[in-house]
Amino acid sequence: MEQNQQLETAYNEKGETISPVLPSTVKNFLIDIDGTICDDIPNEEPERMVTVMPYPDALAIMNKWYDEGHIITLFTSRTEEHRQITEEWLNRHGFKYHGALFGKPRGGNYHWIDNHIVKATRFKGKFTDLVVEKHEIEVFKD
Repeated sequence: MEQNQQLETAYNEKGETISPVLPSTVKNFLIDIDGTICDDIPNEEPERMVTVMPYPDALAIMNKWYDEGHIITLFTSRTEEHRQITEEWLNRHGFKYHGALFGKPRGGNYHWIDNHIVKATRFKGKFTDLVVEKHEIEVFKD
């Protein structure tokens, strides 16, 4: 499913067009690779990227979300030089996804600032359907 075909026109409070948005029923998943859909493999050991096994629950849930019409984009700290072996690995194991972004900054402690709503879910060892829970978050001071 092509993401651009789903985008809807959006307007600001002045009635001016702004960047289009997905329908509220479609999620735009950005999913890490190492330590999230398979064991954590450092960039310095690319030979392990070829043989690592995927987490079965990650494969099942990601493909389910894809089949439900959500957008799946992988966002990884692997570099562009790892793109071919990564995409071959993903395809060999049957992952369905729309794209992959390489070169995510390494080191964790991410703080994403965006003009769109961002929902973050920390992976703690098991992919399942998502549930809604309330947690404290950092926001800009008024």
